[in-house]
Amino acid sequence: MANKRSGGGLTGTQQAAKFLGVSVLSGAVLAGIALPAAGALGLAAKGTVEGFDEIPANLKTPPLSQRTTILDAEGGQIATVYSRDRTVVTLKDISPYMQKAIVAIEDARFYEHGAVDLKGVLRALNRNAQEGGVTQGASTLTQQYVKNVFVEEAGDDPDKVAQATQQTLGRKVRELKFAIQVEEELGKKKILENYLNITFFGQQAYGVEAAAKRYFSKSAKDLNLEESALLAGIVQSPSDFEPVNDAHQATLRRNVVLQRMADVKYVSQAEADAAKAKPITLKVSKPKNGCITAVDGAGFFCDYVRKTILNDPAFGKTEEERQKLWNLGGLTIRTTLDPRAQEAANEAATSHVNKDDKVAASVVQVEPGTGKILSMGQSRPYGLDQKKHETVLNLAVEKKMGGTTYGFQVGSTFKPITAAAALEKGITPAQSFSTGSKIQLPMSSFTNCSGSPAGSGIWDPQNETEDETGSWDMTSALGKSINTYFAKLEQMTGLCETVEMAKAMGYERGDGAKLGENPSITLGGEESTPLSMAATYATFANRGTYCTPIAVTSITAADGKSLQVPKSSCSQAMSERTADTINQMLKGVVEDGTGTRAGLSDRDNAGKTGTTNDRKDAWFVGYTPNLSTAVWVGDDVGEKASMYNITIGGQYYDKVCGGCLPGPIWKIAMTGALEASETPSFNHVDVPRGASDKEKDEEDEDKGKPGDSRGGDNGGGDGGQPFPGISFPPGFIGGADGGKTNGGGTNAGAGGRN
Repeated sequence: MANKRSGGGLTGTQQAAKFLGVSVLSGAVLAGIALPAAGALGLAAKGTVEGFDEIPANLKTPPLSQRTTILDAEGGQIATVYSRDRTVVTLKDISPYMQKAIVAIEDARFYEHGAVDLKGVLRALNRNAQEGGVTQGASTLTQQYVKNVFVEEAGDDPDKVAQATQQTLGRKVRELKFAIQVEEELGKKKILENYLNITFFGQQAYGVEAAAKRYFSKSAKDLNLEESALLAGIVQSPSDFEPVNDAHQATLRRNVVLQRMADVKYVSQAEADAAKAKPITLKVSKPKNGCITAVDGAGFFCDYVRKTILNDPAFGKTEEERQKLWNLGGLTIRTTLDPRAQEAANEAATSHVNKDDKVAASVVQVEPGTGKILSMGQSRPYGLDQKKHETVLNLAVEKKMGGTTYGFQVGSTFKPITAAAALEKGITPAQSFSTGSKIQLPMSSFTNCSGSPAGSGIWDPQNETEDETGSWDMTSALGKSINTYFAKLEQMTGLCETVEMAKAMGYERGDGAKLGENPSITLGGEESTPLSMAATYATFANRGTYCTPIAVTSITAADGKSLQVPKSSCSQAMSERTADTINQMLKGVVEDGTGTRAGLSDRDNAGKTGTTNDRKDAWFVGYTPNLSTAVWVGDDVGEKASMYNITIGGQYYDKVCGGCLPGPIWKIAMTGALEASETPSFNHVDVPRGASDKEKDEEDEDKGKPGDSRGGDNGGGDGGQPFPGISFPPGFIGGADGGKTNGGGTNAGAGGRN
């Protein structure tokens, strides 16, 4: 069915010439109305006809900003996000009363004239001349639609909005030019539909569907006569006529609309009078917008999804393009969030750490083999209210994704990476070292990836306690987290080989910087994030194959088309045999090592504790064949306080360790997430053992004195300024870096025993 064409089928140029009269009204008609008659005289028609047949496609079908809906993996709604609250609907889904009301009050001759209402122009010119100024306009509904398109394109840029709405001849010429073509291309019904979808109705509601939901909690198709008249009356001046803040003025304006509908015979006078007699009855629905409204404590994950769209070049080559896509909205984003895992992560994060504690907890879970991020939980709730101890700082992720400046030092959770590098080089798990509680190693014995010595002087790592002397093989050294063993193992394996293994497993710094090639990396000297650690350990669970973490599985645009989303990229980081061997050794950590309080009794599981210098960060990272979880506990405010003699979650700790606080949190998160799931087993291998005289069980892995957990004289966790270049208001519950790692000199050390 062809669209109705204005002007008897004339082209845009012919219509322009006809309406302009080429010489008579010239600038006055072009100005659309809002000029005094005297001001119209002498205006030339130069430049008003050229290019009239060139109409931008977005005026015919403008992309309107709408709500974006973020869904979990099962299709449940996490949150809705929008820059403008709008849901586009077709004309058949808009009440006939609403259609008649807007035409009656805004442009009663809409179906009779073309893009320009010449009678209206003459009437306005006459009134303006009588008043001696600009008192009346005659923009048609089509012209208003065109102006709204330009306003929509301007977005939230105040300069662009002012340019789109300024009362100038140039703007009116541009508006009229496109109005003529829109009439020809679209026809009346489509123009009316577009107009009702683009118009602002006050109270953050754009388009009639959002307005109907906002004021009456119903769809636009269900609006009755008086409700339609009320909404139509708002359009002229939303700040004056919206009923939430001024019901009296809204009522007066509504009745004007009703009378106008009766005057033009859209309703009878009796119907209009009956509607006028009714008081305004609102059923207001406050729109929920943004990740702050996310269900099930998924605010941090929701924000991570937002950051994914804004940072990934797959969604636009430039930052501006990606921001435009997000602001335009209308997307349906299906994510990897697992409702059960998210509930478990929230429960775990808050089970042992209160939101008003001096420290915070972060829990993140990744599925081995797919890279899917299943949950993100924190002990502090997502939000902006500092008095409620809320934060928008995502402790689980890197800086560019809304995380801390550097991330956090990972302590002894790095040691399995060194072990994997050693196995890949052919070093047997039976390799034993006999050491005292403190050793000295020449920095020149460590070679970086450029082939140069890692530094000069001596590196002197030490164990947790002075009595930790003797012989250990790889299994016992992992179980008891012996610093001196892993310093010597790294020396034998190679610093470069250790760093390259970390890279292959997805280990990344929180600030995105290149991993430092310092010997202290084996004791956790290079900061990382809980998400990176969960993905790294998932490599072990996946028998040596690392998969990049992902949060989005599909995106559907408002027009129903699917957008291409990045998939997880998987690569072999080590042999299956190496991964299987690490799994067997790390099972010992939870069975009779430093992580016994984290162990799961109903399925194969493995993991590693980690505690950094002066107990500023405590970790437990572990996994089953089908789930990898990282737990971090530490100071997120920026002071990097030591966790000695501290009360957390109502419980007193003389010293926090990886196994005694993050471990139990990990157990809760894993138990809840894996409830009713399959119980696959690790691939069993026989792990050769070597000489070890430290195979005794120890209930308390933290019997050392405060301060003994450092890796060297100047451990890697003590340097650096938290949040360089960033200031926070007093009491802000923000985040902290893990301390800037020392750069590889004589005393470059880090890590704690646990």
